[in-house]
Parts: sequence; C-alpha cells; structure tokens
Amino acid sequence: MNSRSRPTSGPGSPWDGEFARYFGERAHSLRATAYLLCGDWHRAEDITQAALLKLYLAWPRLSRHDALDAYARKVVLRTFLAENRRSRWKRERLTDEPPEVPAADAETEHDMLVRQALAVLAPRQRAVLVLRYFEDLSVEETASTLGCSTGTVKSQASRGLATLRQRLGPHFSASALDRAEGR
Repeated sequence: MNSRSRPTSGPGSPWDGEFARYFGERAHSLRATAYLLCGDWHRAEDITQAALLKLYLAWPRLSRHDALDAYARKVVLRTFLAENRRSRWKRERLTDEPPEVPAADAETEHDMLVRQALAVLAPRQRAVLVLRYFEDLSVEETASTLGCSTGTVKSQASRGLATLRQRLGPHFSASALDRAEGR
C-alpha cells in the first residue's frame, strides 16, 4: 500500500479524542433514535455503528462541531432509509433459534404498543413521527433533516398519526397521540 492510498484517519488521528468524547456522550441517544426508526435493538445497533463510522470518516471535514447532533441524527436517518431500500436478501435470515432478547428496561405496555404501531408505518412516515414527536424537532427542522418540504412533513405526519390511531384503536389512550400533536 503506497502512501497515497492510506486512509487519512486511523489510530492516533488528531481528532480521535474529540470523536471519542462525542461518541461517549451521544451514542446512546443515536441508538435510541435508530431503535425508534427500526423497532429492533440489533438493527438499531448496526445502523448506529454504520452512522458513527460515516461520522468518524467525515470528522476532519466538519467545520461546525456545534451542529454535530443534527448532522449525526441526519446520518442515522439516512442510514436507516438506505437500509430499507436494499433488497430483502441482504437482511437477516430467519432461523429456528430464538434471537437473544435484551434485558427489558422498565418499558410500559403503552410504550410497547406505540413501538409496535410505529413498526407498521412506511419508513418515511416513521422517520417524520420519530423526528417530530420523539426527537422534538420542528416541522422546518424535520423537513431540513429529511431533505423535503414542510408540506411533505405535515402530510406524512398526518397520515402516520391517522395510521397510529387506526392501529391502536379506541381503547388506546388518545392523550398520548394528542400530546404528540401538541394539543
């Protein structure tokens, strides 16, 4: 390998310490966002790792470290959306062995029902709802992150919330969805 084909980053890069600090502070939050998008902790871990690798490779070119959270969230989102566009054969294959189940946090039945309902939404609708109501981004920030218009964000949110209401049924507490819509 000649010197021109060597990567510019690697062990001992000048930004390793700075990236390691950022990773330590934000990896959990990015993983939680990825989980809300995909509904599977193992996939969320894969998405987060891929996104953080992309972030590490881009680190020396990033001039605005004050806007890293928004950029990292966008990388996680785009990694999730790109993964959903890939063909099915590249995904995990089913086996007769049950998967490892992570130790359960104090997840309520309410949280579980919402996550299951989110899983049936189209990826873009799910992304809009996660960014708007779980990440608490404005319509404009969500549109910027997704690279679409504010009208698209509003229509995707409306359709997604309608699907959630239909999926969760009348027995589900409407206050959770009303809170999500800001009522």
